[in-house]
Amino acid sequence: MTLPLSDIQAVLPELIVVAAACLVLGLDPITPQSKKTWLAWLSLGSLVLCVPITISQMGTRVSAFSDLVVLDPYACFWKLLLYLVSGLTILLSLAYLKAERINLGEYYGFLLLSLSGMMIMVSAVDLLTIYLGTELMSLSLYVLAGFKRFEARSLEASAKYFVLGSFSSGILLYGISLLFGVAGSTRLSAIAAAVANRGLDDPALVLAMILLVVGFGFKIAVVPFHMWTPDVYEGAPTSVTAFMAVASKVASFGAFVRVFLEGLGGLKANWYGLFLVVCIATLVLGNVVAIVQTNIKRMLAYSSIAHAGYALIGVVVAGQADAEGAVRSAGLSSVMLYLAVYAFMTLGAFAVVAMLRKGGLEGEEIEDFTGLAKRQPIAAFLMLVFMVSLAGIPPTAGFIGKFYLFLAAVNAGLAWLAVIAVLFAAVSAYYYLRVVMVMYMRDLDISAGLAPRFASSPAMTVVLACAIAGVVILGLYPDPLVSLTTSAVLTLK
Repeated sequence: MTLPLSDIQAVLPELIVVAAACLVLGLDPITPQSKKTWLAWLSLGSLVLCVPITISQMGTRVSAFSDLVVLDPYACFWKLLLYLVSGLTILLSLAYLKAERINLGEYYGFLLLSLSGMMIMVSAVDLLTIYLGTELMSLSLYVLAGFKRFEARSLEASAKYFVLGSFSSGILLYGISLLFGVAGSTRLSAIAAAVANRGLDDPALVLAMILLVVGFGFKIAVVPFHMWTPDVYEGAPTSVTAFMAVASKVASFGAFVRVFLEGLGGLKANWYGLFLVVCIATLVLGNVVAIVQTNIKRMLAYSSIAHAGYALIGVVVAGQADAEGAVRSAGLSSVMLYLAVYAFMTLGAFAVVAMLRKGGLEGEEIEDFTGLAKRQPIAAFLMLVFMVSLAGIPPTAGFIGKFYLFLAAVNAGLAWLAVIAVLFAAVSAYYYLRVVMVMYMRDLDISAGLAPRFASSPAMTVVLACAIAGVVILGLYPDPLVSLTTSAVLTLK
């Protein structure tokens, strides 16, 4: 049986990425160590090739593979963001992998395989297809998290991520099986029809919904499914941590929103309250526990948890029983806008962390930034901008992202939730600005040990330039991104 040409065209970007991943993995054993960088450029070239194809697919909503996959502006928006994040991660990795003595071509192959899984997740309208994409993403990330094979904490991070990830995948699959038993199909449209017929009180539907919340909750790292995040972020190579913190969260939110709005939208009355509790708990724990962290990667891990809580505000707004039209669109577009902004400021922060060297090792403690403003004023200024943006202080993009989320909550009659979020945004300013204080208001005691230094490179400069440009430009002129996200959510059923 031959597949229609239209189906092949629909998944052409995924095919390009998978082909590039296989090519990288195949060429790696026969490529000399001094030439491994070419595999990175090959990976980057595949992403560049995918960009115009995805842009050309943004116009309409088209189904492929018997309605297993859909091409719409919503999916294309997430794919373009994933290309950007993956491309910047590859550039970030070039110098970092050499400094850490893990410059292996297979790294880029697994990164591309993970990206292909994410692309499937945001395009799929079938739960089993989403599950397969999730597993392809996760299995690749398990390997990448343990890429520093000579470090015990990296192996521990990989093992912990694998065990807890497998557990959450099993729960997700159990929820999918229950929905299949109820609807007779795993397609979101069939599930939505079954929900409309069975009503809100069907115990199988309620249990399946809870299991899906648990499964997706692990992927987006919300409370109480966050326990893997700080240990994995700390133990994984910093370039991998940056990729996990941004790309996996973006893809998981993309699939999460589609499943609960298109497939389980009829159960809003059941999952709205659950999401509200999870949202508040995530905001509280993420921001409060981040205060006591001394390792900057652990601090950014809890920061990532808190940002998932902020993004959930938009989902809560869209999940109100009477949220239709403008209110629903505002909630969903604010989630997409926030995660796009989050990508720039988080990648930038991790890029600065990846550059900091203390002796022959990576400087990961907040104290390693002591006196940085005097020794490396440009790096200190960049970190200052990223920290200020993460805290949501104007005129940065982080402020714009929070503003649209809080505005959507207020317009939906959830002003009290916006007030809670603002209060914990103020709490977050303490631990973000503590990094700034250490850089600008403390002097380094050279006698205490080696002075940390920065290992820069042309590729790292490009990453930082893109990140700072995104933070500043979107902070001053967010209208194009706002328009893009607003038009993208209108195609969601």
